[in-house]
Amino acid sequence: MKILKLSSVFFLLILAACSSEKKNEITFVEDDSNKVFVITLDGLRWQELFAGADSLLVENKEYVGSPKSLKKEFWRESATKRREVLLPFIWSEVAKMGQIHGNRWEGSKMNLTNGMHFSYPGYNEILTGKADDVRINSNNKIPNPNTTFLEIAEKSEVYKGKVAAFGSWDVFPSIINEERSGLYVNAGFREAKGLDLSDKENFLNELQAETPSPWGGVRLDVFTHHYALETIKKKLPKLVFISYGETDDFAHDGEYDAYLKSAQRTDAFIKKLWNFTQQDPFYKGKTTFIITTDHGRGTEPLETWKHHGDSIKDTDQVWVIAFGNKIEAKGEIVSEEQLYTNQVAASVGKLLDLEMKTDSIGKPFSFIK
Repeated sequence: MKILKLSSVFFLLILAACSSEKKNEITFVEDDSNKVFVITLDGLRWQELFAGADSLLVENKEYVGSPKSLKKEFWRESATKRREVLLPFIWSEVAKMGQIHGNRWEGSKMNLTNGMHFSYPGYNEILTGKADDVRINSNNKIPNPNTTFLEIAEKSEVYKGKVAAFGSWDVFPSIINEERSGLYVNAGFREAKGLDLSDKENFLNELQAETPSPWGGVRLDVFTHHYALETIKKKLPKLVFISYGETDDFAHDGEYDAYLKSAQRTDAFIKKLWNFTQQDPFYKGKTTFIITTDHGRGTEPLETWKHHGDSIKDTDQVWVIAFGNKIEAKGEIVSEEQLYTNQVAASVGKLLDLEMKTDSIGKPFSFIK
């Protein structure tokens, strides 16, 4: 009798296990909807994107600690070679599968529409699709009165719980209006939170607390990147926003060598993100990357490369890169065109089929299928 009862128990356990496996098979549905990654490199000039290291800065002892070694690492005689050294993923892989806009030497122009030319107004324009120079005219931590595409997605039935935002700058919780939107934003010096933290997330939390940053409100990008990647692997969000901040802060500090090296590291971070999406079935063949910046930097006089703002000439000049599904492979655009930062939000809306009031914001980029 006991043997019979034990056999019955084992049978029920096996049945339950099989049932659980079947349940998992039933609940796992391949998601064919589009996924979008919006990534920003704070204050990266279009000049470096399209021509690599600046000849006036790469050996300048005022801005470079070791001119000889920096020149050896980043200087090449042709602009094409210099940019490939600086941003190898962008120019060896993305240029073959996507589009790169903003080379003003070739007639491709992209500009801000806000008149401030610094970070909060720039990110507001990227994320909401419209400038707001009246209310968004400082970098103060004021909750954004405007609605971002992240919030629109989070409050939709399709994307609720499937939106993730990360930034190195500690103002992003305000820019995204964390309290109103319902989104948790891992930015500044915040740690990963939750009961299901991975070993890597626990280690990142510990390491970040023990690693000094050169800046009071901006952490090193390596933490932003790895917090984002761990969340992406674990939660598979459909809409991801990541803002890397070092390029802007190193530039403000006048450290051209660190500025270049940070841009190169970020290029490698983006490659890792892309490679992950191309080996994960949830993302593979269904993901679009849009990469841009929040503002430009000065060029003349030379010292203004460190700065930006409405008082500095041409700091409204920016760029955009797009690749993945829904993007035709055209490489670097070398024809006359005029794009604007306020088109990013509507482009994301088009890719994700979000309901957005496009009559009050910029129109989607024409290259979005």
